[in-house]
Amino acid sequence: MASTEEFHFDGWLKAAFAETGAFTALVVLVDIGRKDATPVASTFFHVIGDEADWAEMSRLFAGAPNRWNGAAFFAETARDGGPLDEPLARIELRRVEQMIDDDRMALNEAAFFNRKGQRLRIDEDGDSA
Repeated sequence: MASTEEFHFDGWLKAAFAETGAFTALVVLVDIGRKDATPVASTFFHVIGDEADWAEMSRLFAGAPNRWNGAAFFAETARDGGPLDEPLARIELRRVEQMIDDDRMALNEAAFFNRKGQRLRIDEDGDSA
């Protein structure tokens, strides 16, 4: 049985860092409506430890230019481990944005969280759960 920690951002971050070590988080903020999740902003940052928590992420995203109520995190590492270099991170972020534009179900390939830092998924019919 999965622990509730696995369903919250803080638990995901600790597990992702334990599995890969330092990585780059590609983040797409979305506005989740009744039938769609619309990307509204994106960014990336390098994770070099597991000390960050959802409160810190929420403060970081408070400056986003648009309303958001979901955040998708894609953890990426360089070929030889560690975070991506910045030019490659930008390229990979654009790839992820295009993947989500093409198919909203791609959000399920990420660690996807609501504004409270609780895990989400997009269902086939467009509803989030």
